Amino acid sequence: MTRSQRFGLIAGAALLGTAAMAAPAEAGYWRRGHYHGGGAVAAGIVGGLALGAIVGGALAAPPPVYYAPPPPPVYYAPPPRVYYAPPPPAYYAPPPAVAYKPY
Repeated sequence: MTRSQRFGLIAGAALLGTAAMAAPAEAGYWRRGHYHGGGAVAAGIVGGLALGAIVGGALAAPPPVYYAPPPPPVYYAPPPRVYYAPPPPAYYAPPPAVAYKPY
């Protein structure tokens, strides 16, 4: 809420409170030298106090704080797989041929 908006709200509340206090004063009547308009005046006072509490609470509240959302998570692709060539087959030469002589 900007400073000019607050000033306008306070000025409007003061004007409304003054009008609320002045209007019930004319609603009473005069009897035996006493003014009997207490109910209307009390209603005006209570209304003015309630309006003052609402406006005061609105002005005393701290301004809202807005937080920026967290940045989206960064995706790192996995490293490429490394494929090794299979080892060459193990080749063993056949054993040398030996002539067998029976006895």
